[in-house]
Amino acid sequence: MPSTPDSAEIERAAAILRSGGLVAFPTETVYGLGADAANPAAVAKIFAAKGRPQDHPLIVHLADVAQLPLWAAQIPPAAQQLAAAFWPGPLTLVLKRAAGVPDCVTGGQDTVGLRIPGHPVALALLRAFARAAGGRRYSGVAAPSANKFGRISPTTAEHVRAELGAAVDWVLDGGECEVGIESTIVDLSRGRPVLLRPGQITPAQIAAMTGAEVGAPDAAAPRAPGALDSHYAPRTPLHLVSAAELPARLAALRGKKLAVLARTEAPPGLRDVQWQAAPRAVAGYAHELYASLRRLDALGCDLILVEAPPAAPEWQGVNDRLLRASSGT
Repeated sequence: MPSTPDSAEIERAAAILRSGGLVAFPTETVYGLGADAANPAAVAKIFAAKGRPQDHPLIVHLADVAQLPLWAAQIPPAAQQLAAAFWPGPLTLVLKRAAGVPDCVTGGQDTVGLRIPGHPVALALLRAFARAAGGRRYSGVAAPSANKFGRISPTTAEHVRAELGAAVDWVLDGGECEVGIESTIVDLSRGRPVLLRPGQITPAQIAAMTGAEVGAPDAAAPRAPGALDSHYAPRTPLHLVSAAELPARLAALRGKKLAVLARTEAPPGLRDVQWQAAPRAVAGYAHELYASLRRLDALGCDLILVEAPPAAPEWQGVNDRLLRASSGT
């Protein structure tokens, strides 16, 4: 178990951010690759390290809700309600951007994604960075997941180091991420809540707080991180199969080098298959999902078969990640 970064490490990481460097840090969702969100040259290093398309917007992480008006031009009542209910936590709000927010953060859009993460190390870093900013108006950290674009997100510091290596100036090790999948993203820039990316916080929870039904994105919705058809993908082809179909698929693929992620133990007598039993409850499954996929991907198999989780509302975030991981394979 890693030790929690001490105040000297936090201050060093904040200084690196202030000087235009990259710092990977834990959030409750996944590890983020952070840069000074008000420094276009620093933000450009994120895109270079990840191989990320320039028009793909970033999420700006804030230390305190009092910073919200500095980044957002309009803060509707629904945003205030959701911030009060779920921040710090795994929820990103997309709002009309304030004047002066760099285009490189927003992907050239008139909106910006904002959140306060619910992890003590992330919060300590963000507060130290805000202090180091010395009263500068824009004090936020742009931080997508700390991995190559489109690949499996990292949930440990080891994942970050293995994938990005020297591209990161400093890695703060806060242990395993508790939630394990990225934040829920809700667009509030167009008068009603619209779900751009599912996560641990469900549309029902959002509707309960705002009193408004959460809509689905249309063609005019802002672009959001993690919304491409293919994302979160291992290098090994991944196929989603139902529990009922799994035995027949295994039989049909006999002779292939297979890995399986399922919510049950391996059946007796099964040979030459690398089987990973996942937790049955959604929280445990999400927490272990990316680490499990990385473990199976490293085995060099021909194919990863994933037993499809239940099609229930609380599983929407997990199912979204698996569907995108399997897209194109």
